[in-house]
Amino acid sequence: MATYRLSTPLRDEDVEGLRVGDTLYVSGVLVSARDAAHARMLELLREGRPLPVDLRGGVIYHAGPVAKREGDGWRIIAMGPTTSARMEAFEADVIEKLGVKLIIGKGGMGKRTAEAMRRHKAAYAIFTGGAGVLAARAIRKVLDVHWLDLGMAEAMWVLEVEDFGPLTVMIDPTGRNFYDEAREKMRAKVPELVKELGDVFKA
Repeated sequence: MATYRLSTPLRDEDVEGLRVGDTLYVSGVLVSARDAAHARMLELLREGRPLPVDLRGGVIYHAGPVAKREGDGWRIIAMGPTTSARMEAFEADVIEKLGVKLIIGKGGMGKRTAEAMRRHKAAYAIFTGGAGVLAARAIRKVLDVHWLDLGMAEAMWVLEVEDFGPLTVMIDPTGRNFYDEAREKMRAKVPELVKELGDVFKA
């Protein structure tokens, strides 16, 4: 397992060597997007309308901030990850159609997203849940914010970050998915556990 420091925009060669268990730190531009922002992105694509930010080679963070207005700008107070499974219905299309190279969230994603990552050389990494203040420390500046009509948490925040992390790779560009592997291992152990429990009750 290795540690990488990546800078956006990400190229195929920046991502293709990442493997499950690797540690990442990201610098450059990071864009937040939750359920509503993902739905709007795909709606705009269907209608042939441009997105407010170019996501090719980009990083999407499944998060919504606690943010405070300061003059003409914003200060991010905390920005912990939200559950990535909620974006599973959208993420494969976002990766394929928008060229996103890294997704950050928590809790894992499914087979469709993993397959899109395999085909398009992308990866999924997790940030520690409950560490929103730590995440905010890596945010140097709010570059822009779009779609505030969706609410502060669901808006698309464009952020300049430095050494954002530590992140742990959970789906890599080979399509390997840590969470799927863990589930399979648990299923394989069920008969053994049932037998052990039965033996305990017989004793």
